[in-house]
Amino acid sequence: MLKKVLLLLLLLVCSVSNYAQDLITVFERSGGDSSATYKQAIDYYKKLAGKYKNVSINPIGNTDTYYPLHVIFYTQDGNLNIKDWKKEERIIILINNGIHPGEPDGIDASMMLLRDAAMGKVKVPKNIVLAVIPVFNIGGALNRNSFSRANQNGPAAYGFRGNAKNLDLNRDFIKMDAKETQTLIKLFHMLDPDVFIDNHVSNGADYQHTLSLLSTQHSKLGGEMGAFLHDSFESLIFEDMNSRGHDIVPYVNVWGKTPDNGWPAFIETPRFASGFGALFQTYSFVTETHMLKPFKDRVAATYDLMLSFIKVSSEQANKIQTTRKRDRNNIVKAKQLPLDWTLDTTQHDMVHFDGYEGRYEPSSLSSKPRLFYDRTKPYSKQVPYYNTYNVSRDVTTPKAYILKQGWENIIEKMRLNGVSVRRVERDTVMELSVYYIKDYNTTSSPYEGHYLHSNVTVKKVTRTVKVLRGDYVIKTNQYAKRYIMETLEPQAPDAFFAWGFFDAVLQQKEHYSSYVFEDVAYQLVKDNEVLRDKYNAMLEADSTFANNGAAQLDFIYKNSPYYEETHKQYPVFRVE
Repeated sequence: MLKKVLLLLLLLVCSVSNYAQDLITVFERSGGDSSATYKQAIDYYKKLAGKYKNVSINPIGNTDTYYPLHVIFYTQDGNLNIKDWKKEERIIILINNGIHPGEPDGIDASMMLLRDAAMGKVKVPKNIVLAVIPVFNIGGALNRNSFSRANQNGPAAYGFRGNAKNLDLNRDFIKMDAKETQTLIKLFHMLDPDVFIDNHVSNGADYQHTLSLLSTQHSKLGGEMGAFLHDSFESLIFEDMNSRGHDIVPYVNVWGKTPDNGWPAFIETPRFASGFGALFQTYSFVTETHMLKPFKDRVAATYDLMLSFIKVSSEQANKIQTTRKRDRNNIVKAKQLPLDWTLDTTQHDMVHFDGYEGRYEPSSLSSKPRLFYDRTKPYSKQVPYYNTYNVSRDVTTPKAYILKQGWENIIEKMRLNGVSVRRVERDTVMELSVYYIKDYNTTSSPYEGHYLHSNVTVKKVTRTVKVLRGDYVIKTNQYAKRYIMETLEPQAPDAFFAWGFFDAVLQQKEHYSSYVFEDVAYQLVKDNEVLRDKYNAMLEADSTFANNGAAQLDFIYKNSPYYEETHKQYPVFRVE
């Protein structure tokens, strides 16, 4: 009998040992030198989900590759029903990995985190739901190499920044050119996460810290959420990480110079994943491990940071959810919303920073001055962190926008983001506010597949507009209000206009033959006193104009009924 018991115990020990051995990650097997490939990560999660009922792996939609995007769900009690999570008011933490697959720290850290949670080695509170994207940019992950991250210390091989279309997916959250972005946005609105974490590796200055944290800029987030983020949430994360042995700092937003004298907070517009999350009142963060630290240390720091988010989010669950609800209600009611922000250099926080002395010395290559960080001369000091931004442009909120039919690509983006849209049922005439595009700057080369516009100026007029059956009405009293306004207002930095989606309205479609219009123009000036006075004023004020017959003809044409009303007319009208 005793022999049978001992045999059973031996078999049990062997089974547990094999079980654990089966779930050792590529990262662990390599001693912290290697990162899992896309296929290894997906196979690993399938194996984990097959052994533990509190983990599931779910294909959720298309990407620009052959492979679908997956999400991994974990709950302590094994309840993997989203409706139940909502009813029970659990905190949903969405973790995104591999948006830049050359920065794979989160990919490997998440594999170990979910395994340890499933096995009970890590205690995840019942009120926490983990939703993890194992690899977001699959095309980039498949384009594996060892050299494209020239400044990075490991791993041995990694993915590439561009996706299958060579798009940087962390610039795609407004334009949504990539299928994987569209899929993730569907998931985002299905989950409505309370906390969103996007795992990255930084590429800035050299310093001692292994990890920095980029939080959504609190002034831009605004409301009760912005205050709670700045005053409590972020500092609680920093304190918890300190208790785990990690002295972290706010994201070091420094390029081409040393951070000795402090730096401004990065303010992410909605093209970025975290900036997009903030539009929908989600607390959003970007983990930035330091590129020059060993891969093993970076993964460990990322793992611990996710533990800190789990702990603090669980403890602050009521505050997180209450501030989100209140801000949503207030935004729906808001009569005015900000569109753009500028740094306030008169205000700053002080942060503890562990750096290296930086100086310029002759380059061994060119003999010209180059920036050099001396790691034999570390320092620790308080530096200013400029983390306040002021509203530089705001706008009154209309009751609704009317979008002319034909712009279905815009409507598709709206609907993907949960925006309620209806179509006009019959032709009508309305008094509406109409924008005309006066001026703008455009990039000289493509940026993420677009020629981006900036410094947009407009003329706003009230006009009687023919609204046709089939045009679109987008009311603003809905929870996606910030998204609606920051995409449809043409002067917003990441508006659909900025990305070139309305460029067709900038081209004049009708013109004139000068030999015909000369006689018409003469008669117009003769018969129209207002036009005649404007024409004469221009002749007196501008000698170049007075000596340019073609310019004079064009001036008369553009101030006549013959000039097309729709040239540079923005096709999104405001119902005030």
